[in-house]
Amino acid sequence: MSLRRIIWIATSVCAALLVCTCVASAAEEANSATGHATELFKWINFGILAAVLLWVFAAKLPPVFRANAETIASAITKATAVKAEADKQLAEAEAKLARLEQEIALMRVSAEKEAAADAERIREMAKSDAEKVSLAAKAEMEAAERAARMELKALAAKLAVDGAESLLAKQLTAQAQESLVTGFVASLEGRLN
Repeated sequence: MSLRRIIWIATSVCAALLVCTCVASAAEEANSATGHATELFKWINFGILAAVLLWVFAAKLPPVFRANAETIASAITKATAVKAEADKQLAEAEAKLARLEQEIALMRVSAEKEAAADAERIREMAKSDAEKVSLAAKAEMEAAERAARMELKALAAKLAVDGAESLLAKQLTAQAQESLVTGFVASLEGRLN
């Protein structure tokens, strides 16, 4: 049944009851002996009105209450699920927080080990670099020493050649040169035979 039809029926019933009440009231005024009948009509009117109200509430309110109850139940279910998820996240956060100190301690130990290893590696690299620099310096000094020796030998040879040349120039006269050339030529002639 549609809502308009129910309202139409309720309005019609109320109008009929009103007409009956008016007729009863007119009859009561005409005859005061009929007071008992008026009381009866009042109770009938009350009964009809109560029946209509009960019927309207019985027909319309249970689905409304049922829908409201279902909405509340679904909200409670959702709230329970959200609470369970929040409790789970809280437990995970508390567990992570409890492990956080351990992780920090492990990170510190790891950082200290890495720092010690880096320091040792840097010391080894510095030692290695110092050895390389020392070897390079020794090689450079040896090369400089060799170059100085060779320069010294060249200078000594030049001085020796210059000294020999000056000595020869002093000691080698024209006669001595001629006797040397003659002796050389004679030695060559002796070899040819």
